[in-house]
Amino acid sequence: MDPAITAGALPATTATPARNPGQSLDTAMFEGIRVNRPAAEKRAAAFGARRSVKKLHQAAWLVNAVRLIDLTTLAGDDTAGRVRRLCAKARVPIAPRIADGLGIADMGLRVGAVCVYPTMVHHAAAALDGSGIPVASVATGFPAGLMPLHLRLQEIEWAVAQGAAEIDIVITRAHVLSGDWPALHDEIAAMRAACGPAHLKAILATGELGTLTRVYAASMVAMQAGADFIKTSTGKEGVNATLPVSLTMVRALRDYGAATGHRIGFKPAGGIKSAKEAIQWQVLMKEELGRDWLEPDLFRFGASSMLADIERQLEHHVTGRYAASHRHATS
Repeated sequence: MDPAITAGALPATTATPARNPGQSLDTAMFEGIRVNRPAAEKRAAAFGARRSVKKLHQAAWLVNAVRLIDLTTLAGDDTAGRVRRLCAKARVPIAPRIADGLGIADMGLRVGAVCVYPTMVHHAAAALDGSGIPVASVATGFPAGLMPLHLRLQEIEWAVAQGAAEIDIVITRAHVLSGDWPALHDEIAAMRAACGPAHLKAILATGELGTLTRVYAASMVAMQAGADFIKTSTGKEGVNATLPVSLTMVRALRDYGAATGHRIGFKPAGGIKSAKEAIQWQVLMKEELGRDWLEPDLFRFGASSMLADIERQLEHHVTGRYAASHRHATS
């Protein structure tokens, strides 16, 4: 096994962080804070620009990115067969010939999770049985979330009963836009309770919140309500994950951790498609939060199509040639 792949950029495995217990709403943690968009955009533009990783180190960062992917299918025409194919890819995310060439065939490489609609959870759970890969499910009326709260809570409970270990919920954007922080806190806290042992990822739909100041405040409220992860987008908005938005959310993670001692995960989702972006987001996490946030317990990508480009780049590293993109389909 090539030592550069295993030690050059991959993080050391850390203990699973204790769950965020949440707390009562404390508006003092975010009211009065204003996020300067030009400054955030300037800082975000530096990620991946100042630091260029090449050759073996680039391969190591890309291999690590595979570990962080929530391999996802959220299409209206999803079938059990499609979900089973996606799960097969989750178990073997990189072709054996590439893994052999990288010297990581015995690494046990796998993705972070497989994410599906609630009705597909039992198919995914069966296909992933024994793999150690968790099933994540969107819920709460994804992607709009405009359903009565009791129905959203029932959907969470049903998905967990079907085998989901993680639940990606969507917030009511109107609570953020109107500044109704108690309503947002109570809603997310109820969803966290409905999850039981399953981890809750709170999707903020940042492209619909208008300002980075609102993004920061919504991030804080979600964490106070007990979110295990905060997530940028559903992938269905007009604007999804961007580096300035992600920087704002990551700074909120850092501030919440400093105030409470609890480490919260982060998941950018929507519009992330290239291997280059996979490295940029990892650089953001490492520079802003440190090495621990390069682990699946604290960082995930919602970016299934990115896996094909990562696999293509890794094959080029091994062979010196680019394969046709259709050879690296995700399902």
